[in-house]
Amino acid sequence: MKNLSSFTIPALIKYQAENFGSKPALISDRETLSFLELDKLSTNIAAHLIDLNILPGDRVAIWAPNMNEWVLAAIAIHKVGGVLVPINTRMKGREAAYILNNSESKILFSLKTFLGTDYFKLLENEDLPYLKYQISFDEIEATDSKIPFSTLKENTLDVQLPEVTETDMADIIFTSGTTGKPKGVISTHLQNIKVFDYWSSYIGLNENDRYLIVNPFFHTFGYKAGWLASVMRGVTAYPCPIFDADQIIQIINKEKISMLPGPPTLYQSILTSQLIETMDISSLRLGVTGAASIPIQLIKDMKETLGFETVITAYGLTESTGVVTMCTPDDDYETIATTSGCAIADVEVKCVNQENQEVPVGEPGEILVRGYNVTQGYFNNQEATQEAIDSDGWLHTGDIGTLDSNGYIKITDRSKDMFIVGGFNAYPAEIENILCDHPAISQAAVIGIEDERMGEVAKAFVILKPNQDLDADSLLQWSKDNMANYKVPREVEFVRELPTNAAGKIMKYLLKDES
Repeated sequence: MKNLSSFTIPALIKYQAENFGSKPALISDRETLSFLELDKLSTNIAAHLIDLNILPGDRVAIWAPNMNEWVLAAIAIHKVGGVLVPINTRMKGREAAYILNNSESKILFSLKTFLGTDYFKLLENEDLPYLKYQISFDEIEATDSKIPFSTLKENTLDVQLPEVTETDMADIIFTSGTTGKPKGVISTHLQNIKVFDYWSSYIGLNENDRYLIVNPFFHTFGYKAGWLASVMRGVTAYPCPIFDADQIIQIINKEKISMLPGPPTLYQSILTSQLIETMDISSLRLGVTGAASIPIQLIKDMKETLGFETVITAYGLTESTGVVTMCTPDDDYETIATTSGCAIADVEVKCVNQENQEVPVGEPGEILVRGYNVTQGYFNNQEATQEAIDSDGWLHTGDIGTLDSNGYIKITDRSKDMFIVGGFNAYPAEIENILCDHPAISQAAVIGIEDERMGEVAKAFVILKPNQDLDADSLLQWSKDNMANYKVPREVEFVRELPTNAAGKIMKYLLKDES
């Protein structure tokens, strides 16, 4: 196959339409789109975006689950030289509004009906000064500002698409951090294509594969390692909008799925389902997962019980275009489970101490990354960019790990206080920030505690304002209304004070010891 690493996303779509023509590119329970249709329909939508005055560099957001329409909209955004801004479907109105406003997005693609959620309604009471149009993936009555997506697929406009270059900004993916405020991570077309051309080739993804994409499209691994990598390799992809182990097994059985990445919880859920005894899942071939700690038994079960030929673990973050290190298909079970592999081609990794000096092999230190995959910076946030990327181009990840003599990295502490809830990064500072918006709360501290099903979940320690009364059930309900579900504390403990050091910083390790 031709080296694709110098392509832009629009050029890739056109090239693969010529290569694979009528071959199915995306299959859902409602429709099948060929590579040709992917190119043609996205061009029609792009023409309408130009008609709506979207110019190169303008930001356009998508807030929706995994579906064919998501991919069509994303490609159309890229074709007009726009910048894609994915929004986490688990977010509530105020969280989504922050991202729309911070990115200055002019258009939002979304939908009214998904699992009882009307995303447009969630935004009704939010101030959105930059947003001009809302485009619905499901049918709505057209207004001056609300447009049915179906009308954009019609070829009614004749416009010239702008030239898109590989160094142009392709997307802004918002990630939370220790400040509590989400930051928009910039990636270019070159970064996206080069990283996932390498990634997809490295794991052995090919045009005969059938890829069930469970990782959400708003996340790097659902978007870039998902449908974008599928297009690169001529793969038929199946967008999966919900995580349901039994349904996933049924799709594997029916569609002969061969590629199934996901967090460890995905595979654990499949292993515990009774359906694997009655369904044929022998088509499974490629699995990719990652976490700070994965049981060796899980890797063994993925190969020996689920039948995966190749299981790879990897490490990456949004600021590194999703990938820093990868194991090899030939690594043993222990290496795959306990390490995240070594640096991908043309990328450097090192571990440093608090004085920014490289530590000896095997000693823990902060993981630094340098290479073409490192973000251009945070959108409209030069201060945060300078804090994260030093003058020599090293990205300071905030993750703690060790490097062995073969260059294999082992993550020992994820982004300081960060914990992972069922595959989603949860940052205590962000959750604390939201909790402190509650009128009865004076101060809050959040830690991650072990959970059998999700790996970890949030526990909140809360100090109330004087003369305020609040019970745990009421706070949990308020939390569900104001933050994504994976962020919602599963436990609440009301306290009079929080343990602090001489500098006034909360000593969370003491809270962990008490939990």
